Amino acid sequence: MGPSRLRAQAPLPVAGFLFSESEAAASFRAGAFRDGLKESGFIDGQTVRIEYRWADGRRDRLAPLAAELVARKAAVICAGNISSALAARPVIGATPLVFLTAGDPVADGLVESFNRPGGTATGVRLFSSGLIPKRLQLLHELLPAARRVGFLANPNNPTAPTQLAGAREAARAIGLAIAEAQAGDPAGLDAAFASLAKENVDAVVVGADPFFNNRADQVIALAARHRLPAIYEWREPVVAGGLMSYGTDLPDAFRLLGVYSGRILKGAKPADLPVLQPTRFEFAINLRTAAALGLKVPPLLQAQADELIE
Repeated sequence: MGPSRLRAQAPLPVAGFLFSESEAAASFRAGAFRDGLKESGFIDGQTVRIEYRWADGRRDRLAPLAAELVARKAAVICAGNISSALAARPVIGATPLVFLTAGDPVADGLVESFNRPGGTATGVRLFSSGLIPKRLQLLHELLPAARRVGFLANPNNPTAPTQLAGAREAARAIGLAIAEAQAGDPAGLDAAFASLAKENVDAVVVGADPFFNNRADQVIALAARHRLPAIYEWREPVVAGGLMSYGTDLPDAFRLLGVYSGRILKGAKPADLPVLQPTRFEFAINLRTAAALGLKVPPLLQAQADELIE
């Protein structure tokens, strides 16, 4: 049997993709990840086999799913958010990990430093929680007469207190008061929006949290029911009927995860790949939703938007 025949029969390397949300909620993320792999020369089913594991919003499933990827002999595992990364890290041993996080990967123990990760993990750090002041400012530009804004936080998220502190500080700077509401499950979302409505808030900032992303349809419906203008971290809720969003260009971030995974498949070590920090941001406005809420979006605000949904 010739060498070419042996190469043809060699098994494809495995790239694992682990995510805390459902496949339906994360389909575009997986597509962007594949695009990044392709840039590095890896095509699913031809030069690499991608194994997907979806936790469907249940964090308790993440560690067992990560262990499954190790059993499948994954050469690299991509964790699509901080929940997935922290759950995978203790169970995957020396398997290289490429993560996406909106938090601090050094403080979370994923890497030793941004420039020199120093271990078996590297990835992409998003600016998400840190953009809350910008989201408040955009709401203020839309609603200059607003005096009180709600902030929706998940009490199960360790970054929630930091997010809230940042929101309060930014709100004081522009003359706004913050009313907090917490929700960590679907029933809690109903109660949180009812509470904010009773407090007569003028608008809502939806905190940065995977749970709110996974329950975006419910959050959007509640905001519409209580006629509360809301701003989100990603554009997907705006496409689905939310009012506004401001955040990192998420497809580009997942593309970078694919690029890094491809480099590791080619032999690069995570310790030598600095944590990337994307600087591309997206501002989206749904003009249909604004009209339904009786709001006129100022022309200057529309001019700032990267995407207007009409």
